[in-house]
Amino acid sequence: MTGATGTIGSAVGTHLREMGHEVICISRNRDHADVFWNPSEGLIESQGLDGIDAIIHLAGESIGNRRWSKRQKTEIYSSRIKGTELLSKTLSELDSPPAIFLSGSATGFYGDCGSNQIDEQSPKGSGFLADVAADWETATTSAEEAGIKVTHLRTGIVLDPQSGMLKKILPIFKLGLGGKLGDGSQYWSWITLEDEARLIGWLLSADIQGPVNLTAPEPVSNAQFTKALGLALGKPTAVAVPKFGPMLLAGRELAEELIFTSTRALPSVPIKGGFQFKHASIDMALNEILSL
Repeated sequence: MTGATGTIGSAVGTHLREMGHEVICISRNRDHADVFWNPSEGLIESQGLDGIDAIIHLAGESIGNRRWSKRQKTEIYSSRIKGTELLSKTLSELDSPPAIFLSGSATGFYGDCGSNQIDEQSPKGSGFLADVAADWETATTSAEEAGIKVTHLRTGIVLDPQSGMLKKILPIFKLGLGGKLGDGSQYWSWITLEDEARLIGWLLSADIQGPVNLTAPEPVSNAQFTKALGLALGKPTAVAVPKFGPMLLAGRELAEELIFTSTRALPSVPIKGGFQFKHASIDMALNEILSL
């Protein structure tokens, strides 16, 4: 697994070990690596991958930790595409390649869809993140042509109080200063960290390939999310945040694509495959993860 020391990777690794799997860490940090790689230099210890059962590829530069300078956008793009191309090509050349390749992607693939419901069959949208996601998925071509079953993990907003978006906004909401962003009509496709890990584990044994939306079955508008978070914390959420606020703080392009883009993605493939979400509604999810 790549990205094994990140928030999602750590949760997935823990879940897989609990299921009885052995997890092999592919990392640029030799202190953490069972298999060393350096995608930017095209290096990977391929002998450590021969004979394994599956690859889970989660590595990539964070998209929301800093403003999108030209350099940062290049890093976001290249960290995903170069790493995936290297891994895909390496797997295709192994004597005993894995049968399964679960490769990261994102619901950013769909771009801004307004209030329209979309699923895995919906077309690519427009924008930087849509372009990144599309090229990210194309980068697995070598593995697919070698007969490896490839699944693209189109992940939404992962909810975890200790990381990501939720960690950033919790202090504001705990002070009673949280509110909807802009008019709050933009849809957010979310999933709890626990369900993200469970769904990735489930996909290892499911007969599924191609794109899969890793999102809860009930996407919500930002206004609905804001109300649910306020109720879970017992705090008011009456003060709306003008659209220009996040744009000033995060930069216009980042804010438009991460905060104000509306993506109402449904996990049709997991639902049809019989996956049972532990946290299907935003109220249930926030009440549980914030009580831990």
